[in-house]
Amino acid sequence: MRTFFLRCLAIIIVVALTACRRPSDLGEAAAASAIENKGSDTMVNLALAWAESYQTERPDVRLSVTGGGSGTGIAALINGTVDIANASRAIKSEEREKARANGIEPVEFVVARDAIAIIVHPANPVNQISLTQLSAIYRGEITNWRSVGGEDRPIVLLSRETNSGTHVFFLEHVLRLGKKDDKSLFSPDTLLMPSSEGISAEVRQNPNALGYDGLGYVTPDMKTLAVAQADGEPFVLPTIATVNDQSYPIARELYMYTLGQPSGQVKEYMDWVLGPEAQKIVAELGFVPVR
Repeated sequence: MRTFFLRCLAIIIVVALTACRRPSDLGEAAAASAIENKGSDTMVNLALAWAESYQTERPDVRLSVTGGGSGTGIAALINGTVDIANASRAIKSEEREKARANGIEPVEFVVARDAIAIIVHPANPVNQISLTQLSAIYRGEITNWRSVGGEDRPIVLLSRETNSGTHVFFLEHVLRLGKKDDKSLFSPDTLLMPSSEGISAEVRQNPNALGYDGLGYVTPDMKTLAVAQADGEPFVLPTIATVNDQSYPIARELYMYTLGQPSGQVKEYMDWVLGPEAQKIVAELGFVPVR
């Protein structure tokens, strides 16, 4: 009886230790078969499409893709619980230092480009807007569509939540107009939406709404506004061409970060992501290829 008890205890300990260890700790065979990928909600549909396509070529590799926001993905990278973090903003210096303190050196890959489209309900008569006007609106200084050429209606402000890389980019480059010493924040009346789809859904049903979304989330049942860099300058619509020629003023790069220089299956996957097949998927989903 004592021998039976000791054998059972040994089995329980082995199972518990196995469950607590990451794939990379379980030997080359297990590590080679699983890639954990987490982060940006802007990129999640793209990352899922990549994973689906890649696994048709490499059924031996399991790709687990989840969203949660750029901050969530980078936090998971810092903690060493993912292989790849997706981010719609660059990693912050303090995040990189936290990773280094954990013995992790994040390696950055630019995997696509994106335009942040300014979107409204199709019934809204406004067709164009400047960065200066957008900044004033999101600060709460302009609150009526009549002030920017529209009807006498209140502006309902929509934004991604604070953990979103799109939120951070919009705050720094639109609301603050790229001024490093500007500490302005979104108007307290801004509705924070949990996802890109949440903003799109609200814009479709609310004629007073003003939102922003990655170009890949823009559909024909919403209106995209042309944006001017400054008052008096040309108004430009977001397209692949205007992102590439840098005439659209709200464009950015999309990133993947790995746990140090990738090797093995992760390196093979990153090489594929930057290759022609994956970059074709980038264009198909409305983003801008980097190759």
